[in-house]
Amino acid sequence: MNKHELEERLISFAVLIIEIAETIPDSKAASYLASQLLRSGTSLALNYGGVQSGESRKDFIHKIKIVLKELRETQICKKIMHRSKLFTNEGKVVSAIKESDELISIFVKSAETAQKNATKPY
Repeated sequence: MNKHELEERLISFAVLIIEIAETIPDSKAASYLASQLLRSGTSLALNYGGVQSGESRKDFIHKIKIVLKELRETQICKKIMHRSKLFTNEGKVVSAIKESDELISIFVKSAETAQKNATKPY
């Protein structure tokens, strides 16, 4: 997968997160989690832009880890919402959880590869 395809995947994921958040019932817990989900789930694509503009290998690794941190926050938030039944479309939530798993795997591998190559010139 090239960086353009990954960027498109992250944008599609952000749209899915927005769709999920827009259908969440109106309650204190649901509103709180929907806000958190929107912040972390949409920041992935935005932060990935920073990854592509890394000023050094160290900066690149740092920015990949930020994306990974946001992915994990998003994943845990969705799992809490799923277990609490704070959603109206289970299919979208399950799909988003699966996509998060795959994206986490991609970014873990990217971080590992970048760290292994850290001794090479950028």
